[in-house]
Amino acid sequence: MTETTDTTPPAVDPLTPVLTRRWRLDRSWSIDTYERTDGYTALRTALAAQPDQLITLVKDSGLRGRGGAGFPTGMKWSFIPQGPTGAGAKPKYLVINADEGEPGTCKDIPTMMADPHSLIEGCIITSYAIRANFCAIYVRGEALHCIRRLRQAVAEAYAKGYLGADILGSGFSLDIVVHAGAGAYICGEETALLDSLEGRRGQPRLKPPFPATSGLYASPTVVNNVETIASVPDIVSAGSDWFRSMGTERSPGPKIYSLSGHVERPGQYEAPLGVTLRELLEMAGGMKDGVPLKFWTPGGSSTPLFTAEHLDVPLDFEGAAAAGSMLGTTAVQIFNETVSVPWAVMKWTEFYKHESCGKCTPCREGTYWLVQILERMVHGQGTAEDVETMLDICDNILGRSFCALGDGATSPITSAIKYFRQEFLDLIAEQPAVARPEQLAEMQGAHA
Repeated sequence: MTETTDTTPPAVDPLTPVLTRRWRLDRSWSIDTYERTDGYTALRTALAAQPDQLITLVKDSGLRGRGGAGFPTGMKWSFIPQGPTGAGAKPKYLVINADEGEPGTCKDIPTMMADPHSLIEGCIITSYAIRANFCAIYVRGEALHCIRRLRQAVAEAYAKGYLGADILGSGFSLDIVVHAGAGAYICGEETALLDSLEGRRGQPRLKPPFPATSGLYASPTVVNNVETIASVPDIVSAGSDWFRSMGTERSPGPKIYSLSGHVERPGQYEAPLGVTLRELLEMAGGMKDGVPLKFWTPGGSSTPLFTAEHLDVPLDFEGAAAAGSMLGTTAVQIFNETVSVPWAVMKWTEFYKHESCGKCTPCREGTYWLVQILERMVHGQGTAEDVETMLDICDNILGRSFCALGDGATSPITSAIKYFRQEFLDLIAEQPAVARPEQLAEMQGAHA
């Protein structure tokens, strides 16, 4: 299955919305609006194909995970063992990671609020492709409005015959459950999410085994992000070549960028992968009040910082990595020249220390001591050795934790010291500080 339409799709304007095209429609979340805008047509196309054809189609499209890691989606699907399905065979599961707890990340909840059926249709197609008959959508527990809307959309899909037994007469059956998580950041890590979904405390598992062979209830499981699965219906409808007409060769397709901070119009901006911050700022009306840019995150606070020198870095998986950071969840947090870098880094590190599950020593102890040092420095009581001590602690955390929380906690610190070392040195007790404690308190109040 190489193409799913008889005609070649027209050329795509780089800024033509794909993922967000329904967001402003009247009652965009309803199944009537979704069906009126070609919703569930991709499902009919998918059910007429063989599951392996769909996996090949998604592989050919180059779709990569939108949850931060950027792993090829079709390849992840193909890892699911397709053995016998009779008595005694393990069931296969699809789990949607809708936890979205990364600071600055706010793309999945708007998608589920404005267009929940795109996710549900993607879940049905994906489940059919991997031969799963059960799907769980794990939503962050605090997002109660989102959970209610998703559950209503699932009920609508059941009522129309898109879910349940013998979907559209295809012989394929699927049940979807919307699960409210317990509200821990660590549950954004896929194995901690699976433990939480099973009713245990959310803590990361040692890998291997990987979820593809031993995931939910020790059965083969695919875990994908909301934005990833919401992209699937359009790929099935328009084909892999159409999807590749956007973005870059190795990072194709559209992406939702979440702009927050010191911009005139913060919000969600859809653009092809490879767009630059300069272009995104132009869409968002520029820096707020014209105050110049100082630093920013390309993918949330767990990705290394960028500065004004990185305005033209292509924001795709390869471009961000080549410049020394990660694309992450494309949570673009923007800070102007009024913000103290050590203060911002301290606030992020306090978050990671609070959210560490405590399972592994490097993360549990390391984040605690990093917070102690940063708080002392921000209050003008640092020592000349503190910067090197923090770098040493980060080195002992990086690569030595069960999951990426520990690694992510080190990123803002090491990158901030790389680009703004002098700001940290100016806060030590032995010399006059550029920003005194009372100034930092004022900044904290302004930007909390």
